[in-house]
Amino acid sequence: MLKAVIFDFDGVIVDTEPLHHRAFMDVLAPFGISCSWPEYREHYMGFDDRDGFRAFFERAGKKLTDADLHHLIAQKAAAFRQIATQGVTPYPGVVELIKSLAATMPVALCSGALRSDIEPILGSLAIAHHFAAVVTADDVQHSKPDPESYRLTVFRLKQKGLLEDFATEGILVIEDTPAGIESARGAGLSVLAVSNSYPQSFLESLQVPVVSSLANMTDRDLASLVSQKL
Repeated sequence: MLKAVIFDFDGVIVDTEPLHHRAFMDVLAPFGISCSWPEYREHYMGFDDRDGFRAFFERAGKKLTDADLHHLIAQKAAAFRQIATQGVTPYPGVVELIKSLAATMPVALCSGALRSDIEPILGSLAIAHHFAAVVTADDVQHSKPDPESYRLTVFRLKQKGLLEDFATEGILVIEDTPAGIESARGAGLSVLAVSNSYPQSFLESLQVPVVSSLANMTDRDLASLVSQKL
């Protein structure tokens, strides 16, 4: 039985990963750090800003102080908001799916993005009120692939009395990245991958069910995945 669905944000609800890449490149240019989109997708996608900057500097062999990290996160958030003002389009069918699920069960959001990145987009899509719990990079110490964010999301749903017990059966996560998949699995949750950011064959190699789109997906479709104990 499907008890709750937790959505990732970037790459599942909206196609913002390329926007994050552009924002990173804008603020890292003065440090002589850059990477192509394929390199970003392979090495950095799925990290929150904090761990993303740490990874960029580590791979470049450069030192990153805590003060510089704090400043870069603020710069990148401002750059992302500026880029996002040009408009963000949701993936086909995802808004409709969120609304239909929220009418019958708890729906939550678990993202490695900053709350300030997420809230304006949720507002523009008029879906913020459908999420019973929202966990962002601001709420955790460790980003995906660490399971902390998904564990916290489940805890908040249970804290609100929206889930009956402490078991994780019947909770489905919808993800698009290897880091997100690992995070959800580490929290003991079932995962459905959507091939918005990575090829379907690659995601299938991670031993998760994969769909090419959430368009026309129903709660029954999702429930059948949970029943297979994925």
